[in-house]
Amino acid sequence: MRYIATCKMGLESVVSEELRAKGIEIESVSDARIVFRGDGLAMARACLWLRSAERVLMIAGEFKAASFEELYDGVRRIEWERYIRKDSFIHVNGKSAKSTLFAVSDCQRITKKAIVDRLFEAYHTANLPETGEEIIIEVGLLRDEVTLCLDCCGAGLSRRGYRTWNVAAPIAETLGAAIVSLARYRAEIPLVDPMCGSGTMPIEAAMIARNMAPGMNRPFAAEKWSFLEGDPFALAREEAHDSVLDTAPDILGSDIDPHAIEVCKKHAKKAGVTVRWAVRPVSEFRPESESGIIVCNPPYGERLMEKRDAERLYREMRRVFDKLTHWDKNIIASHKEFERIYGKKADRRRKLSNGGMTCTLYRYFAEEGFIRKPDQSFPNME
Repeated sequence: MRYIATCKMGLESVVSEELRAKGIEIESVSDARIVFRGDGLAMARACLWLRSAERVLMIAGEFKAASFEELYDGVRRIEWERYIRKDSFIHVNGKSAKSTLFAVSDCQRITKKAIVDRLFEAYHTANLPETGEEIIIEVGLLRDEVTLCLDCCGAGLSRRGYRTWNVAAPIAETLGAAIVSLARYRAEIPLVDPMCGSGTMPIEAAMIARNMAPGMNRPFAAEKWSFLEGDPFALAREEAHDSVLDTAPDILGSDIDPHAIEVCKKHAKKAGVTVRWAVRPVSEFRPESESGIIVCNPPYGERLMEKRDAERLYREMRRVFDKLTHWDKNIIASHKEFERIYGKKADRRRKLSNGGMTCTLYRYFAEEGFIRKPDQSFPNME
């Protein structure tokens, strides 16, 4: 089968590397999507192990359509009876970009009608009760090319299951994991997030250090698919549990807000990882190690007064971080003039999206000889 791993723009290389690490064959990479091939086990492994992707979808059919008639005919030609039982509950999601058919609700309606009509014929019935398992189908149109997929995930891959409590403007787990990966974190390197909020990046780093599959403790929609051979998710989970390492990485999360740190402790416990936590402002950050990696997601300050506060914080960060010459610094921010306010140009930049906002990950490398030289595994996306 062929599958799509979707991701935020700018993270295609990260997700591709995660797939290759599990021995999964990649067919193509384009904006915000990676197409890969494999059996049910490859799909289950992708669902459990992808840290930076948003969803995994199974491709049911592809065709071109510039009219509703072409859309209906193309959808109806697909052998939906292979995937959908007579009593399955059919839910259709949709999206359209740069296509003649831009009305998403109409595309969803016609797609479902074509599926139902196909099933009426295949099952020789005029009634589909839709009382059984839910099958989530996504119809996507891009430049009049239609892709029909079954959603393997249900809830998005960012829903690891450990983040039950929240603070203001938390970073998504998938983006937090991607930033840690882009920072080239390894278990033997100390890592600090001095503005950790709900604790996402330290927890994701701890999971990486222990080689914990981020999705091994949550359910997936594909687990209920009756057409899958064997039980690939059970096997993938067994592999994942056997892969967990007994290691104690040096990871610290700190924040000025005591409530946020209490939330962090609950999240880390639920995730099954050990992280050190501290209540302190960034101005009091004093690392205990000679070298390491800093990751942080400082407040963006979208309103005027908040923007001024954020700019003061950026200057304070520069004052503190400048003393840490043997540390890599990785800062995600939406402020278009971050480098000017921070007072230093980044060694590398990568355009990302956080909560619908266009952001940039600014990377400042440690002095030569510390941590490691910047590598080219993830191309710069300035």
